[in-house]
Amino acid sequence: MSHFIRASKYRHIFVDQPKTENSYTGFELSTATGEQSYIKGNTKFFAVAVRGGGGPLAVIPYAQTGRYKRGEQPLISGHKGAVMDFDFNPFHENLIGSASDDSTIKVWGIPEGGLTEHITEPLVDLHGHGRKVTLLKFHPTAQHIVSSASGDFTVKLWDIEKAKDLVTFGGMSQLIQDLCWDHYGNLCATSCKDKTVRIYDGRSGEVAFEKANAHEGAKSVKMTFLGPKEKLLTVGFTRQSQRQMKIWDHRKMDKEIKKLDIDQAAGVLMPFYDPDTAILYLAGKGDGNVRYYEMCDAEPFCFGLSEYRSTKAQKGVTFIPKRGLDIMGCETARALKLAQSGQNSDIEVLRFIVPRKSESFQEDLFPDTCSGMPSVNADQWMAGESKPPVLMTLDPSGASHAPEASAGAAAAPYVAPKSAATLQKELDAANAKIAELEAKLKAAGL
Repeated sequence: MSHFIRASKYRHIFVDQPKTENSYTGFELSTATGEQSYIKGNTKFFAVAVRGGGGPLAVIPYAQTGRYKRGEQPLISGHKGAVMDFDFNPFHENLIGSASDDSTIKVWGIPEGGLTEHITEPLVDLHGHGRKVTLLKFHPTAQHIVSSASGDFTVKLWDIEKAKDLVTFGGMSQLIQDLCWDHYGNLCATSCKDKTVRIYDGRSGEVAFEKANAHEGAKSVKMTFLGPKEKLLTVGFTRQSQRQMKIWDHRKMDKEIKKLDIDQAAGVLMPFYDPDTAILYLAGKGDGNVRYYEMCDAEPFCFGLSEYRSTKAQKGVTFIPKRGLDIMGCETARALKLAQSGQNSDIEVLRFIVPRKSESFQEDLFPDTCSGMPSVNADQWMAGESKPPVLMTLDPSGASHAPEASAGAAAAPYVAPKSAATLQKELDAANAKIAELEAKLKAAGL
């Protein structure tokens, strides 16, 4: 009897066992709970909301391993309530946005190298939601645009450069559970406690597609678009509280094109999709494991690869951009796992590796990836211009093409605007200098 084994270069992917010396320990997390993933990261820093007044955020450089020193570590803290969610700007790694229980959104600048003192003055302060802001997500291709979901049952799009809201998505009557953008940044999908998945036109705020009872269970539904595949993946629960995954053609939401029952567990599954490798990672809140699947365009649409198992339950997980990986070590993904450890929380680094003997660049494992540069600016995007993400090579030798910005996009990284307090200090210093020079001229009789 013959057995067919599907060929896949990712079939032997495994997780390198997390090392204690590379972990981050001793975080006393904020007690605020919600639909967020509790940890976010980019190629320079990761951030978690910690306990304290002013909705404090700890932003930690990756080199700063070991125990977190509460009371000694500088923080971002300028809210009047707990921080519910936060997100790094994908086009400027020293900018982070925070959404709070005080119904505001603030954008903060992080000094190069990390925080050296407490920051309480934001660069941008956004007001417009009527209740707490629960989710925050930057636009994947357009510069300056961030989306937010609120307890007032609306989603708003903001231009952080002009500090104003652009569009409001309505039509939801219960708590918003998830918020995600498609690969090109044209569509924005939401899941809601009313069990309806809605896909909005990002510019007009009109519902383009929707599906009631996408999952019959009462718990949260999480989502991700499958890159440029024109498909939406949702993970939720059956009526019997069994966890399940569904794949939809978002242009025809009457019936899913694939349904996969996963297991019987209580934790909400968080999906993370890598469009470069077409691998989907599923991490459940309260689970110790991370599953990974290879996605394809035809039946059966997904193939189980393997599973990372651990006895430490995770509160949250985030994946960092490809630009921050050990490419020559064949590291195809890296996750930061936020796990409970007694009264505090620790952060473990999970490195997903495809074993290769060769020490040269593995071009088949690392196609061109997002460069961290915008495709369009906010005005161009609102005017209807749509471009795919700007790509770059991961080859350290630079043998492939270098990242190039699309026409109209900024060729240099976005420079954060100065806050009002900083500008006032500079103005006061300039006025003092002018007064000093005028006094010298007067003393000289000129």
